[in-house]
Amino acid sequence: MSYAAGRRPHHDGSERYVSDEAPSVGDTVTVFVRTADDDPDGPADRVHARMIRDGEPAYVQATVDRRADGATWWRADLPVVNETLRYRFLLDSSRGRDRWLNGRGTNERDVDDSADFRLSTASEPPSWAADSVAYQIFPDRFARSAAADGRELPDWAVPATWDTPVLARHPDAVRQVYGGDLDGIAERLDHLSTLGVNLIYLTPFFPARSNHRYDAAGFDHVDPLLGGDAALARLTEAAHRRGIRVIGDITLNHVGATHPWFRAATADPASVEDGFFHIDRATGSYATFAGVASLPKLDHTSAELRNRLYAGRGSVVDRYLREPFGLDGWRVDVAHSAGKHGPTDLGELVSRTTRATVEAARPDGLLLAEDQFDASAALQGPGWHGTMDYAGFTRPVWSWLVDDIGEETFWGTPGPVPDYDAGDLAAVMDTFHAVQPWRSVRHNLTLIDCHDTGRFRSFAGPDRQLVAAALTMTLPGIPMVFAGDEVGVEGDHLESGRVPFPWDRSQWDTRTYATYRELIALRRAHRALRHGGLRWLHAAGDVVLFERECLDERLLVQVSRAAHRPLPAPFTATGLAGAPDVRAGEALPGDGPAHHVWRAEA
Repeated sequence: MSYAAGRRPHHDGSERYVSDEAPSVGDTVTVFVRTADDDPDGPADRVHARMIRDGEPAYVQATVDRRADGATWWRADLPVVNETLRYRFLLDSSRGRDRWLNGRGTNERDVDDSADFRLSTASEPPSWAADSVAYQIFPDRFARSAAADGRELPDWAVPATWDTPVLARHPDAVRQVYGGDLDGIAERLDHLSTLGVNLIYLTPFFPARSNHRYDAAGFDHVDPLLGGDAALARLTEAAHRRGIRVIGDITLNHVGATHPWFRAATADPASVEDGFFHIDRATGSYATFAGVASLPKLDHTSAELRNRLYAGRGSVVDRYLREPFGLDGWRVDVAHSAGKHGPTDLGELVSRTTRATVEAARPDGLLLAEDQFDASAALQGPGWHGTMDYAGFTRPVWSWLVDDIGEETFWGTPGPVPDYDAGDLAAVMDTFHAVQPWRSVRHNLTLIDCHDTGRFRSFAGPDRQLVAAALTMTLPGIPMVFAGDEVGVEGDHLESGRVPFPWDRSQWDTRTYATYRELIALRRAHRALRHGGLRWLHAAGDVVLFERECLDERLLVQVSRAAHRPLPAPFTATGLAGAPDVRAGEALPGDGPAHHVWRAEA
């Protein structure tokens, strides 16, 4: 797939194209479409916006707002009638066929409503979120305070020193405890500040019987192995002093088999906790997550479960957002499964109730979800602000930059890693993002790896790791760095990827570290990278070229996986971070693997 440079009609949900990203019912929103005078399919002579109002289509004729630089900007004023405003555009050309423009681009044939542009009337995500660069920390493996030496390990733990090899692909892998703790993280905040990140995402800190702690054995306190309640309060306070926010990680889909709620349920069928789980009393069997007996699945039909876990004041979700803990939000584990079991689907209830609790406890709180698939249904209204963008970012990036992972499946799909070129990369990103509100796309976590994957570097190599990192920092979303990626940590399995952070700087890849710092600084210095729209200018073979534009800045980004035929510069621009200045029509660099960024001249 190849995109003709700047000559296709374009609209996205950014401020250049939408007057209000978070309107209220009764408002009128002005939307813009940009068409090119040299459109190969013929310039648009008329444009209509087609919106859905109370289930019925309605058309608003657009008018020409302005003409500049070979482009015509059309505007249409759309009334906001329903919770979500859904719309697309009909482009009429006397020199070509009529076309629809929706989130997936233009189509000469009739299209369904699934990829319509959409605006939600729900409250906006917190203003700080889109300006964040996130850093994921697996607490046991990041940093160990002196206090860790005096803590007695539980009976399930296999003790390890900081340089003990990780037992990858071994039954004891999830029981290895290295002693990283919350005070250790607080002591290393200077590293995060120097790197440039301003949001910490902590994997679970509740007591459990594993080092990953997704099998919670209670929610009343922070795990003493991590320093307990006071350590979490110290960490958030220290982070906030440095301008760094902290979000926690909670599983609303399941708990561990040693959790007091599950023990009460299995001990007494008459207990209120019996309604918290899907237990077959005739057989003694119960629903689990992924068939793992130690992870009993929660039954969200129980109002008491909802009240204890995530619904309202005093719930677990509420408590840790308030003082003394002061979390800035939550990431919800396996959110795509929470509330769903057989014929029961309470996923929307879970997401919307959790959102209401977060906003009541902390109006500027962030609520992200893990959804490894098509997350669009959960992002339409007042539910999750965004998700971990595995489907719309991580998997297509791996498919473009990784040749082989040595496994017979790729993210659970039978077969090897797909062989994508740059056109496939852009097309798959468009496919998943077209069915999400633009503001959700801007608040999804964009990541190349995490605690649930092997390290990207181990499969793609150091040069292509930097290409992938450049994509996280220059495309829409909240970029996320998994602790250690910035210094070249490797691991070809999710367990070996959870290696303790190498604080001996002689073990760091200094080129990788310097590049991550440069990319993060670039992201934080340019508003267009954080708030701008996305317009693909070229995507084929080994290179993508795209534009990020907000009201006051226009950037050009080129990312390549290999050397390629140079592309012509679409406009005159000043090079950033070492890129050469270019004039319109001049050849852009043809090197690779590489990334280059330019700012358009005023």
